[in-house]
Amino acid sequence: MAILQPVRGTHDLLPPECRKYSYITDTAKKTAASYGFAEISTPIMEFMEVFKRTLGDESDIVSKEMYEIADRGDEPIVLRPEGTAGVARAIMSNGLTQSMPLKYFYSGPMFRYERPQKGRLRQLRQIGSELFGVSDPVGDVEIIALAYDILTALKLNQRVTLEINTLGDDESRKQYRHQLVTYLKDHHKSLSLESQQRLEKNPLRILDTKDEGDKKILKKAPLLSDSLNGFSQEMFAKVLEGLKILNIPFVLNPHLVRGLDYYCQIAFEFTTTELGSQGAVIAGGRYDGLMATMGGPSIPGVGWAGGIDRLAMMLRDELLPSLKRPLAIVPTDEAFDIKGLELAQYLRKEGFTVEMTYGGGLGKRLKKANKINACYALILGETEIASGLVTIKSLDQGQQEQVPQTDVRRILKEKGI
Repeated sequence: MAILQPVRGTHDLLPPECRKYSYITDTAKKTAASYGFAEISTPIMEFMEVFKRTLGDESDIVSKEMYEIADRGDEPIVLRPEGTAGVARAIMSNGLTQSMPLKYFYSGPMFRYERPQKGRLRQLRQIGSELFGVSDPVGDVEIIALAYDILTALKLNQRVTLEINTLGDDESRKQYRHQLVTYLKDHHKSLSLESQQRLEKNPLRILDTKDEGDKKILKKAPLLSDSLNGFSQEMFAKVLEGLKILNIPFVLNPHLVRGLDYYCQIAFEFTTTELGSQGAVIAGGRYDGLMATMGGPSIPGVGWAGGIDRLAMMLRDELLPSLKRPLAIVPTDEAFDIKGLELAQYLRKEGFTVEMTYGGGLGKRLKKANKINACYALILGETEIASGLVTIKSLDQGQQEQVPQTDVRRILKEKGI
């Protein structure tokens, strides 16, 4: 019988990887809290309409990548492909639209049906932050600063590049749309079939193409920056000035766009060259029209999402905090295991990290204690139990001493455990 395997595009996190993922999430959560961002958690299941309204019917996520769930109800349900729309929905569902500004941090799994490759999974894990109710460019600067500080706390800031661009407001994009369509119609036959279809429905989507032939055509296309009105130019200038004041390095990328309908104005990505084609580790931008698209009030927003899977691939083991070495309980015989467990429970309640060793005699159990990198073995044999003693053995120096069980806590504290 064949051994069962995980679903394609999913990944088991064994203890070493779980440690990395937890460290990234905890570091991000702690940094976000220092900015006043409260944690929020939304369901992994949402009505499909949450994403069709916000991401757009022509987006890759909606048209190709969403996992639909068979449900007994009438409305289609999907596994969430991204976090922002769900957070916006939660704000409206819970009547929080009058409580602006709102600052939220989240983490958890997202689901997208796509070809698995390095740094790209069908069940991906993300951290993210959203700031609602702030239209001033200072909001954009703060949200980018939060992402940069998280990368700094993870000691990754020197290995990424902040790329930034402006998508302008509705007026600017309408002007640009006309110029882009005029240019692309002259290259219609050379475009991919997908881009030919987008040229009729949503031409700005072509800017997010993955087709190499389309990319060559776009190299000579008009730039969106040339269509910006005064308001959009001023907003972008203020964001860049804010980043300079905070000493956050960046490079301008006039070709950077976000592949979702709800973005406007600022778009940015923290990218790396260490992960091949999947170079974006944190990406985001402004989405002032998101709430209105979902049927709510017009509330400005800006945020980002980061790939925990990709950040974990970059995070070196030596950057993780050292694990606290445990104490090992070593009964010399299975008959004394319950006494060992009793001692372990007492020490755990006193704040110590304690592991039991199971099976075999003294020699075998001491090997297990060394294997788990215990600092001391607490040996319980017939003599110790009869006398109310415990033998404390240093697994580094090999020295040992017998002490009353009532003094174990004090003696271990004196040893710096």
